[in-house]
Amino acid sequence: MTLIVKKYGGSSLSSVAKLRNIAKTTHDLHHNSNQKIVVVLSAMGSSTDKLVDLSIRAVKDANKRDYDMLLSSGEQVSIAMLSMLINDLGGRAIPLTGWQAGIKTDSSHANARIKSINTKRIKAELRKNNIVVIAGFQGITSEDNISTLGRGGSDTTAVALAAALKADECHIFTDVDGVYTTDPRICSKARRLDLLTYEEMLEMSGLGSKVLQLRSVEFASKYNVPIRVLDAHKNNALGTLITKEEKKMEGAIISGIAFTKDEAEIMIKGVKDQPGVAAKILGPIGTAKIEIDMIVQNVGSNGLADFTFTVSRNTLKNAIKVIENNKKSMGYSSFDTKNNIVKVSLIGVGMRSHAGIASKMFKCLAKNKVNIRMISTSEIKISVVIDQKNLEIAVQALHNEFKLDKK
Repeated sequence: MTLIVKKYGGSSLSSVAKLRNIAKTTHDLHHNSNQKIVVVLSAMGSSTDKLVDLSIRAVKDANKRDYDMLLSSGEQVSIAMLSMLINDLGGRAIPLTGWQAGIKTDSSHANARIKSINTKRIKAELRKNNIVVIAGFQGITSEDNISTLGRGGSDTTAVALAAALKADECHIFTDVDGVYTTDPRICSKARRLDLLTYEEMLEMSGLGSKVLQLRSVEFASKYNVPIRVLDAHKNNALGTLITKEEKKMEGAIISGIAFTKDEAEIMIKGVKDQPGVAAKILGPIGTAKIEIDMIVQNVGSNGLADFTFTVSRNTLKNAIKVIENNKKSMGYSSFDTKNNIVKVSLIGVGMRSHAGIASKMFKCLAKNKVNIRMISTSEIKISVVIDQKNLEIAVQALHNEFKLDKK
């Protein structure tokens, strides 16, 4: 008998009408097939944002335990509503909070990690032929305190439950019908992908694709849980299947183009070109918990060099403060910043077995007069930093160059 875990995000639950449609679809599938169904829900619409705002208006710095108690209530509304609607249709559904579903987490309130899942209660309800509706985004600590998994944590809940229950697939329902070769808003020729590997999806999630939460893909890869991304409002769609790499996947050299708009560049000038300079610069940056992405060290003259790296734009001001406060130990003459840059990345497991992809990419950008500021490569990814004004030109040109509109 097939077991499917289905997860619906907040925008798919933003009205009673949408919930009623999901209830009917779930009930009909359960009634007309032999499938066992577990449904994981986020809070309805923007409920979590409203709860966060409520907390901010109440107190300046809320106790984390209280904060998690408040935020977890949003998902409880969703699961109660969906269960009511399914039962009203004559179906059999039971709602469970995270702790009732046996989800144990660590004590990092507001950003907890799942430690284990006791599936005894869920399996008992499935044996009764119930549709089990579970609150995403939450669990319980060893001290019996309610915890939340951080924003987007319902994806992680769903994949973790699928792993623990040994489900056949985990279906993530969103407002799009799958993962595309790139953002259709930037490139009108973007095409829905039938298949992606965990590695490719990890890269795409980490490089700007908002379809799946990064932690959920990491979980799926670790426990080999097939994920299918589907449109919440289209029945019988195939979506995009994300699974482990198979030999037949080698046909696709490039699977997609991802980009991030929140990049900022820092160039530290006139540092000594000697061992240890990177540690002197990046050490204080890391201590300040500022994540660094791409790094380039240019050898200059007279034993001096320029050291360039990128950070996210929302950490740029903090990074500048750290650099100014550590000028003596870093030993630089001056520094410049630039925040109107973006990172564009080609992603595909086929790069492992095909040479010349980087050269083809660089020639394409040059032909379209797009200047490359920085380059980074890995086994299945090539990233470049370019000026933000050239984003659409670069994405469209690369999409055409690698014929990503064709299967």
